[in-house]
Amino acid sequence: MASLWDDLDSLVNSPSSSSANTGERGTIKPSDNFDAGEDAAALKEAIKGLGTNEKILINILTQRSSAQRQLICTAYHEATDESLLEDLEGDTLGDFEDLLMALVTPPAVYDCHEVMRAMKGFGTEDSTLIEIFASRSNQQIKALSDVYLKETDKQLTFDLKKEVSGEFSKALLLLAEGQRDESTTVNTEKAREDAKTLYNAGEKKWGTDESEFIHILCHRSIPQLRQTLVEYKNMSGKTLQQSIEGEMSGELEELLVAIVKCVKSVPAYFAERLHGSMKGGGTDESTLNRIMVSRSEIDMLDIRAEFKKLYEYSLHSAIESDLSGDHGECVKAICGGDD
Repeated sequence: MASLWDDLDSLVNSPSSSSANTGERGTIKPSDNFDAGEDAAALKEAIKGLGTNEKILINILTQRSSAQRQLICTAYHEATDESLLEDLEGDTLGDFEDLLMALVTPPAVYDCHEVMRAMKGFGTEDSTLIEIFASRSNQQIKALSDVYLKETDKQLTFDLKKEVSGEFSKALLLLAEGQRDESTTVNTEKAREDAKTLYNAGEKKWGTDESEFIHILCHRSIPQLRQTLVEYKNMSGKTLQQSIEGEMSGELEELLVAIVKCVKSVPAYFAERLHGSMKGGGTDESTLNRIMVSRSEIDMLDIRAEFKKLYEYSLHSAIESDLSGDHGECVKAICGGDD
């Protein structure tokens, strides 16, 4: 596993997932002869008839783009005076219900609700916050923050501050501001300087100066950080990830490693998260659902390719052996083909 994250050779020239045009590497594409009214009627029939026709729900909701699903929600409301989201909630159960509801929720709203869910109740679900804030672009983070403000009348960063503490809090709040540099030009000299700063703040001194790691990893652009990773390895003989893992612990380590992994390859990061959500005893359905839905129109094809490379079996077959019933069928439909 480590070997994937240690290989930096192809790094600097590989395209970054955040710059890919949405849709090109997704498994869910807009349906060609789309008719929102027709779909709404079919869904109504599937829900209101005697017993629920899950097959129709899966077929329609996994074969339309997110924008089309929003049009279906509107058409459904116009035809029935009811909310498709609420009807799905009343009519399906468990993980399958959660997945269908995720599919009919606009991406920024879904991200926002996942962040809210991670902050709710006693204790915080840090791994969800880490995954979302480490992997989303500035635009995605701004969009989710806007939804948060609209739904709660509060700033997301204000509420996050109450949930997390210490250096982890500093790093997470920087990411949640959605202010990462977006320039695409790489300054090699600067990358060398940053690499040296990181080396001096970690490997070279007794104790670690975490603030330097936080500052550089949460501010620099993705292309710039890629160059910095290369320079760091040239300088120290280790990857930055290995240094972070050796120097830090807890949530801060998990967050900074997630950032480094996403700098290298967002699809590989998600392939690893998906694998983690399925292996061993029991499945982490909420992570699985979230990744499948939120990446379905962005880079699911790349995630599948990375998954196959990493584990030597396909994502599709992993889902097949791990999930069953309607939930399993729906996740497989989002996954698309087998590799």
